[in-house]
Amino acid sequence: MLAAAAFQRIQNHQRLPVMGLTKQYLRYAASAVFGVIGSQKANIAYVTLRGGERGRYVAVAACEHVFIWDARKGEKVLILQGQKHEVTFLCPSPDGVHIAVGYEDGAVRIFSLLNGESNVSFNGHKTSVSVMQYDTLGARLVTGSKDTDVIVWDIINECGLYRLRGHKDVITQALFLKDKNLLVTSSKDSFVKWWDLDTQHCFKTMVGHRSEVWGMVLLNQENRLLTGSADSELRAWDINYLQEEKAEGEPKVKKGKTLLDDDDDEDNEEGVDESLEERILSCRKAGSILREARDRVVSLAADAKARVIACHGNDAVLELFTVLSEEEVQKKMTKKMKKAKKKAAKSQEDACEEAAEPVVERTLKDEILRLTNIKASSKIRWVDCLSCAGGELKVALLLQNNTIETYSLRTSDKTPTANKTARLTLGGHRTDVRTLAFSSDNLAVLSASGDTVKVWNRSTLQVIRTMACEYALCSLFVPGDRQIILGTKSGKLQIFELASGSLLETVDAHNGALWSLCLAPDQRGIVTGSADKTVKFWEFELIKDEGTVQKRLTVKHTRTLKLEEDILCVKFSPDHRLLAVSLLDCTVKVFYTDTLKFFLSLYGHKLPVLCLDISHDNTLIATGSADRNVKIWGLDFGDCHRSMFAHDDSVMFLQFVPKTHLFFTAGKDKKIKQWDADKFEHIQTLEGHHREVWCLTISPSGDHIVSSSHDKSLRLWERTREPIILDEEREMEREAEFEESMAKGDVPVVPGETEGEAAPASKKTVETVKAAERIMEALELYKEENRKMEVYKYACQTAGNEVPPPKPNPILVAFGNVSPSRYVLDVVKKVRSSELEVSLLVLPFPYIPELLTLFNGYIKQGLEVELVCRCLFFLLKIHFGQISSNQMLLSVIDELRTNTVSKVREIRDVMGFNSAALQFLQREIESKEDVMFFADATGQLAEKKKKRRKRERAILTIA
Repeated sequence: MLAAAAFQRIQNHQRLPVMGLTKQYLRYAASAVFGVIGSQKANIAYVTLRGGERGRYVAVAACEHVFIWDARKGEKVLILQGQKHEVTFLCPSPDGVHIAVGYEDGAVRIFSLLNGESNVSFNGHKTSVSVMQYDTLGARLVTGSKDTDVIVWDIINECGLYRLRGHKDVITQALFLKDKNLLVTSSKDSFVKWWDLDTQHCFKTMVGHRSEVWGMVLLNQENRLLTGSADSELRAWDINYLQEEKAEGEPKVKKGKTLLDDDDDEDNEEGVDESLEERILSCRKAGSILREARDRVVSLAADAKARVIACHGNDAVLELFTVLSEEEVQKKMTKKMKKAKKKAAKSQEDACEEAAEPVVERTLKDEILRLTNIKASSKIRWVDCLSCAGGELKVALLLQNNTIETYSLRTSDKTPTANKTARLTLGGHRTDVRTLAFSSDNLAVLSASGDTVKVWNRSTLQVIRTMACEYALCSLFVPGDRQIILGTKSGKLQIFELASGSLLETVDAHNGALWSLCLAPDQRGIVTGSADKTVKFWEFELIKDEGTVQKRLTVKHTRTLKLEEDILCVKFSPDHRLLAVSLLDCTVKVFYTDTLKFFLSLYGHKLPVLCLDISHDNTLIATGSADRNVKIWGLDFGDCHRSMFAHDDSVMFLQFVPKTHLFFTAGKDKKIKQWDADKFEHIQTLEGHHREVWCLTISPSGDHIVSSSHDKSLRLWERTREPIILDEEREMEREAEFEESMAKGDVPVVPGETEGEAAPASKKTVETVKAAERIMEALELYKEENRKMEVYKYACQTAGNEVPPPKPNPILVAFGNVSPSRYVLDVVKKVRSSELEVSLLVLPFPYIPELLTLFNGYIKQGLEVELVCRCLFFLLKIHFGQISSNQMLLSVIDELRTNTVSKVREIRDVMGFNSAALQFLQREIESKEDVMFFADATGQLAEKKKKRRKRERAILTIA
């Protein structure tokens, strides 16, 4: 018998790889991300979409993408496609046309909300972007990061302006001041810093906070700063701009050294810098507002006019405060004075004394009032506010359970109450999905979490059914795809009917967590394995309930297999002959299905086996363990064919592709990998999830895979027709590793730059290195073509005109027979504006003289003068020493000086002339046709619309 089995095994192994060298693997590619409504890492923001209604659309992060949701309809209207890294911050532009998106790798991309495309990207931070803010005009963007740096970007020129260093921990907020070129930043290092952007230095550091500063808003036309820290206080600081006061005749402040007040006395808590910094502004603590929550401020936001402040902690309560205008404060103080006078007069009458003038002090509570509290359905993660017409305030909340809620209230009411206007929950689970299953027709996908089970349409990714359930650990479709069965953490089996979405029956199957269930190959029953150390066999039955005609599905317990350890996974062999059971003692035991007699024990894993599967031909069993290894065993003798280090963390799920010896594994290292069980080779890695991958399921056809992760997302992967060549795959992986290490290498030091507060904004990346290489290749081509022409001219002088001209370079021909010098300019033009300086910084000096000569020619011809001047000034700055000491370059530099000044002056004159001409034409047309231009006309049109609406309302009221 043993000899026959061995012979059969050899035959099977010879039969499987029939294609031999022609065996091909087909690539699986990412198809869609669904199941996530809003990722917790990035904030929520109101956006305006294609001129639509304000407050209707919200933007949230969804892993590496950005979803724009229509809160009224609960639909996804736009997806801003990301690349690889997770989104960490969103910031809409003031004009509402663009949105800046910050990523985990420190990159920033600007998307258009009109078409969803991104043409501008910045790379400056080493780690994830933690905060972003536009200035009033939308021309500059400030970004803060976990790398403690603050960078200011020029949106119009698409380049970085400067990097500001000084904080020692994560940047939590950065705000531009509207009328002054100042910036204020806060950080987890407990400091608030004020920056003068004209000189790029920090002129004031506020140290009045005892712990991290988590949020910050500017109020009262930027004359007050409100900060939220790790306690229940919101601290208010009065800002006095001293330069304005001096202009009105106030005495100057003497210069002196910086004093950081670290005294623990409450009276000196403001801890401000006293002397040199106060030439620009001074900050004094005005008081504090007490929050109801006792924990830290998680998020602090204000509407665009800074009239309403919203803040929350780690709970489900959002606290709203309103900031009164100066007129409202004066009215309130007048009322208080009247009350005080009446009280004083009454007390004086009783005491028969002369009435003294009462004194009423103006406090912070008179200026900032508590508006109301909003109780959300779960813990709040992010908040955004929007003030609309008629005193309506709209609030959008991103909750920690993958939900978006929007509220509306009227701030003008005496006791405003918030009304919930929308709740987006249908498109995702509240908790992590721990089990997935495909229907037999490959069209429906089941996903179950801690409270709900959802059935999705695979082609449209829409939810078909949502049903409440207990904490699900395993699931499957009953043959016929009309019912589903769930195994729960409490040891129960729950049977649902899909047509009605109702719970048919709950069976108390086990006394412990039901970790695994498997459909019998004959499709007549199931087997379950539990933490109560038992394996139970169940048969499907159709029964009639009392008073009903139709039969319903139930399960009948037939047999029980008791074991000595907790059962983690059970699996039938496809021929129904064997049953494999994974135990907590790190072994896998195989039993005969009919007699339940012991057949094999597979031992070798150092930690428990969390998942296993048996191949379609019953020859192989693959096991995945918490020890990060995958082992492939022969099912006839139980011998281990190969042990492979599969993942960097526990292997959570393993499944064979139907009718093949290929299998997929999912791990806590965020990766999904495909393996060949015959050749013991790693085929490909599916990267996309940003947290631990809990489970996956493969469609019966093998064309689709669905995976679930701790990042709340479900991902669909599709098998393409593209073949995978393993050698090329490994080569591509090595190249990617090399490029990543090259980008992480040392950045060239700019001469004259010190490790001070200000530094260049951009950083060295793979793209900048490639751009520098392209510029060097273009310069080499230019030199080669010049050398050819010199040889040709010399040959013509010596041998006459019979010498054939040299053949043009194929690259120049491909670019339309351009000249070599023009080709160099085209290559420089194609470098991204945000990467230009770093690309030039990487260039070796031997290429610089040739480049300067070319720049001289471009400026003479008037070609791309602005771009050429930018490159020229940067190269002169970083190579000043070598250029000034090179006698050969003196004539070139002198010629450049003359040509650059004259050409720039000429272009400036043309621009000034055109601007004056346009203004003249505007005045002429306005005077002739009596029409207003642009902003004035738009304002008048809006007024006309308002008047027409009022008239229509009046008519309707009368009718």
